[in-house]
Amino acid sequence: MTSPVDPTPRPQAEHWRSGLSTSPLVSCAIVLGLLYLAREVLVPVALAAMLSLLIAPLVRRLRRIGLPATPAVLTAVGGLCAGMAALAVMLGLQLVDMTASLPQYESSIRAKVATVKELTVDRMDSLQGTAGRLFKHLSEPERPTPSRNAASRLKANANGERVQVEVYPPPPTSLSVLSHLAGSLWEPLATAGIVLIVMLFTLLEHESLRDRLLRLIGGHDLRASTEVLNDVGARLSRYFVSQFAVNFGVGAVVWLALWAIDLPHAMLWGVLTALMRFVPYIGVLIAAVPAVLLGAAVEPGWTLMLLTLTAFLVVEVLAAQVVEPLLYGHSTGLSPLSVVIAAIFWSALWGPVGLLLATPLTLCLLVAGRYVPSLKFLDILLGDGPSLTRPQRFYQRTLSGDAHDLIAQARAYLKKKSFASYCDNIVLPALQLAARDHELDLITPEQAQRMRQVVVDVISALDGTPRRRRQRGEAHTVLDQSSPGVALRRQREAEMGRWQGPLSVPTGSLNLCIGQGSIGDEMMTELLTRALRDAGLDARHMSVTDTDAAPPEARTDSVARVFIQSGESEAATQTLVLQLQQDLPQASLIQVQLPAWVTGQATHTQAPPGVMVVESFRDAVNCALEADQAKRGSAAKG
Repeated sequence: MTSPVDPTPRPQAEHWRSGLSTSPLVSCAIVLGLLYLAREVLVPVALAAMLSLLIAPLVRRLRRIGLPATPAVLTAVGGLCAGMAALAVMLGLQLVDMTASLPQYESSIRAKVATVKELTVDRMDSLQGTAGRLFKHLSEPERPTPSRNAASRLKANANGERVQVEVYPPPPTSLSVLSHLAGSLWEPLATAGIVLIVMLFTLLEHESLRDRLLRLIGGHDLRASTEVLNDVGARLSRYFVSQFAVNFGVGAVVWLALWAIDLPHAMLWGVLTALMRFVPYIGVLIAAVPAVLLGAAVEPGWTLMLLTLTAFLVVEVLAAQVVEPLLYGHSTGLSPLSVVIAAIFWSALWGPVGLLLATPLTLCLLVAGRYVPSLKFLDILLGDGPSLTRPQRFYQRTLSGDAHDLIAQARAYLKKKSFASYCDNIVLPALQLAARDHELDLITPEQAQRMRQVVVDVISALDGTPRRRRQRGEAHTVLDQSSPGVALRRQREAEMGRWQGPLSVPTGSLNLCIGQGSIGDEMMTELLTRALRDAGLDARHMSVTDTDAAPPEARTDSVARVFIQSGESEAATQTLVLQLQQDLPQASLIQVQLPAWVTGQATHTQAPPGVMVVESFRDAVNCALEADQAKRGSAAKG
């Protein structure tokens, strides 16, 4: 029998369901739901995995000295358990001792509370006046009237009148106290036992688990899978060991500092500080608040409290700003914002344990994003690396009109490298990105105007040339009618004169940079001029017409070399070369042929005879410096 239902729509429905099931939002919701619902199982497993990574270096060291696998694991885990048990006993004794000594500080605490109340609440009440008293009167709760629910607490006396009595529960017995204590400790002890067992078997079956993960991740590509596991293990292990060392050192220093200022139970606060520093950002605050309060309660004055607060601040600032960057720097590769967001996310998902494991779990996601193409967005969102390349950032900032950020980034770059390198690696690729979008008509005239202004502002700020502030209502004549290269040149001419410096210069000391008139040629020529000047050379930006308008006092023998930008016309370039060879026969001619991805030309033409070719600003600067150095060397020998 055949079904009367038309089977045609079935593939469409199946396609719709498959598309829905593979939706990223649906997949993310399913994963989050599983993480939340299965937290009772996943939390102990995650804790065990992280602790196993912490003591894995100790297990490897024990195996190197000759212990077999099982004794090495048992020794490491036994040492960890013994240390944690000793720490728990010590903390318990310290807490009991502190609780017993609290009644001694009752008078000091009352005096401090009265002082704080006098400085805050009482002054506010006096300022509020009548309105404050009225508000206080309205905020007082009304006395409850007896209701039917309270009738059970009303008893009749001998005269038949009903009076209210108080009912007290019976005093707790030893059995009830023990049962309540056992019920309170059962859950954390059971969780600790599960974590211990899982950690023990994880360490014992380390090799087997690694092979299974390799097979699960991708057994067909063992190289990539091994790289992923090694990266995750190395990052997490280095992070745990480094953080444990830093936290232990900070706790010891806090202990000694508080002991030096004579704060009671200094060891307790040192251990608490070391433990709480595993909680990102707020851990030290959690440990410092009770210690500062105890310092306020111990003595009548405020000196001990201020000294305690100062000790915590100084130690934490030194640890966070000096010790941690020197010890392991940015070994995790996580951005600070991602650490904060991860702490909020995992604490909401798994509670306090999620807060402790926030950084390690997020680090695992970061490594997965670096090696799994479909999870690349995690590397972009969580990593501390730049999301945009430097040329892309330069182009984006020019589109946004953000010259201040570009200037700050450029100055940081120029502290390590030259201006020529900055132009080759950042400015030229960024200008090429802008040129491609301009050819596709993706840039509006307003954006182009803003970009030209930003480029002029950035290059001018890097050169240190003072710029005259434009008056209100003054037209942008320079930028509207010419290229940024011409605008930058005119700024220097306004500061240094028509010829950008004196004409009476030593023989063979000038470097002329000549553009052929187009917007791109003038911009490249101006950048090259500034790159040469940044290297300590006397460079001047000239146009083709300037060579015919030179004053009589200008000597041709002062020109050492001439840099020519490769123009769009090969014939015009050859004509310019012939003219320069006639007018400046002693000068070296150097043609700057930038890469094709900058100029937009598929191939470069062959340079005319007698003309040297360089392919970057850095090569042009090095060529001029080497020629001057060789000239000085020959002069010294002569």
